[in-house]
Amino acid sequence: MSREAPSTAVEPTPEQALDVVRESIERERLVTLFGPCRVEYEGRASSTLDVGDRLVVLKPDGSALVHTDEGQQPVNWQPPGCTHEARVDDGTFVVESQRTTPDEELLVRFESVRHVAAYDATDPEDLALSGTEADLRDRILDDPSLLEDGFEPRATERDTHAGAVDIFGEDADGNAVVVELKRRRVGPDAVGQLNRYVEALRRDLHADATVRGILVAPSVTDRAGRLLERRDLEFVSLSPVPEA
Repeated sequence: MSREAPSTAVEPTPEQALDVVRESIERERLVTLFGPCRVEYEGRASSTLDVGDRLVVLKPDGSALVHTDEGQQPVNWQPPGCTHEARVDDGTFVVESQRTTPDEELLVRFESVRHVAAYDATDPEDLALSGTEADLRDRILDDPSLLEDGFEPRATERDTHAGAVDIFGEDADGNAVVVELKRRRVGPDAVGQLNRYVEALRRDLHADATVRGILVAPSVTDRAGRLLERRDLEFVSLSPVPEA
């Protein structure tokens, strides 16, 4: 099974690091960052680690690990199911990992990023068991009613200036439908991706066209669910492989 080539950058600018990390989160890749940073945690307790060289690992399952050069245990961490976000604040690259139940936040502020890398670390055996986005697409194309009654797929990988839409179609009322597929539990980044596609199609189609956006995945985080509601987008729970 072929893997995607890793994305790496040495001494990137904050903006370059942001591009790598954001794309990698959307594509469910494992991300490593190294550099001097300050780490703040707020949740069941509060803690702060002053600036020091640290290795930060962001995993597709939502876990986050902060390592120093000593010991096998991280000095701070977040469990699977958290949501990763990255941004640049006043020229500083920031990584944030949030958990909603209970409320916890891990905030890492880099003085500089010396190295960033993103890898396709998916186990091929795990893929065989859980399925791929192509499997999810094929399930909907074979039975469009899995999405909703009356849905008609019209194209896959339809190009927009925001990227390629996984499935484009029409609902029973003739409204355009943008379908974004994810094979695993997703967070706000997937919602943002879907929203960009919807806005792109609205600009491409005639002014009075209605464009719906539907995110299809096994599940979404609480924050993603709230964001879907705020942006008037929809969610359909569906796994790539039918349950036995």
